[in-house]
Amino acid sequence: MWGRLWGVKLPKITDELSALDVKRLTHPGGNRNVLVSVGGVPGLHLQLTPKRGRSWVLRAKIGEARRDIGLGGFPAVTLSQARQKAREARELISQGVDPIEERKAAKAALATAQRRGLTFADATDKYLAAKLDAFSNPKHRQQWRNTLETYAKPELGKMLVQDITVQDVLRVLQPIWMEKTETASRLRGRIEAVLSWATVAGHRTGDNPARWAGNLKELLPAPSKVAPEENQPAIQIEDAPRWFAALRAREGFGARALEFLALTALRSKEIRGARWDEINFEQALWIIPAARMKMKKEHRVPLSPEAVALLQALPRLSGNPLIFPAARGGQLSDMTLSAAMKRMHKADIEAGGAGFVDRENKRPAVPHGLRSTFRDWVGEKTTYPGDMAEVALAHKINNAVEASYRRGDMIERRYEMMSDWSAFLASKTRTGKIIKLGKYV
Repeated sequence: MWGRLWGVKLPKITDELSALDVKRLTHPGGNRNVLVSVGGVPGLHLQLTPKRGRSWVLRAKIGEARRDIGLGGFPAVTLSQARQKAREARELISQGVDPIEERKAAKAALATAQRRGLTFADATDKYLAAKLDAFSNPKHRQQWRNTLETYAKPELGKMLVQDITVQDVLRVLQPIWMEKTETASRLRGRIEAVLSWATVAGHRTGDNPARWAGNLKELLPAPSKVAPEENQPAIQIEDAPRWFAALRAREGFGARALEFLALTALRSKEIRGARWDEINFEQALWIIPAARMKMKKEHRVPLSPEAVALLQALPRLSGNPLIFPAARGGQLSDMTLSAAMKRMHKADIEAGGAGFVDRENKRPAVPHGLRSTFRDWVGEKTTYPGDMAEVALAHKINNAVEASYRRGDMIERRYEMMSDWSAFLASKTRTGKIIKLGKYV
């Protein structure tokens, strides 16, 4: 049998060893590996090591070079399996393919795929870790994470981002698109953001399956058609002075923040984050830095005499830059302002009034709705131009041409408008001036 050992001149055709013969083979001694031809396929050997290791080797000529091709260990790879692998390798060689180089290429491709392979759940975590700090509102950060974990991860979490298709995204969105349209629309945008990050990070290629335009837009009804956006409940114009008087009768930073919000027609977030160093009392001007604005653009707010008087009457807490601090020193919560309006609505009803409800949907008014009340007042009770009101509200100019030409913010004219608005809320004429009746009738 040992006439078959490598290094001894062998006949071209070797007797085929049986599985039992192979099992009985042992290393003959010495410190070198030994190759034993097992027959069945030319060049197929069992390699024996001094330490009793066994593995299959196919010795073959590839081009001008003789190569030893490993086919796996014994007994994990049986004799019959080794012969089949050897035949497949020889078939590749006959086609001009080097099995060793092909195997290296396959391993490299697998390694690359494994490096790129990332599940949607992991991609979500990585995206949020990189991006959540950009969200200044803690509530917004939590909403981002919650919607993805609640709706997207159960369906997409274990999938590789590179394998996610339009149909997979649809499987997430369709169950909630009709009943929770706003949530579903936001979820779609968040899935798109995660997959966009995964593409840029090299974990996927191709079009984004969560993209709306030219993609999901063709498969899902537009959110505006399913659930038309409903405006925030606003105080009716004729109820505004009565509401404002009731507000002024209340105490606390929450009530004063709500009063300042009404006088400036700004958003709750901008009011709650207001700082003393943003106020110029000499010019009666509040300058909100771009970082705190929704449109990320600095906003100048002319302050009416009522607004200035409100600020001057407020106490300043030592070491706290906030104008309207919470009891523990941080910002007031949005709920604080909302709760104040709810209590005012309830108190008015208990006093025999009708409460403070929106004219159309009859829902109790909320802080954000005060901006609509201001906008209605400008349009229905004054001669001030609508675009001036839009500037005061810090709205984005959708008309690109108009936006390109508008450089100023009408600050001088807005002083008069905001003073008239404050006087209307307070049910009085502006100091030193007579309000034109035409503005309010």
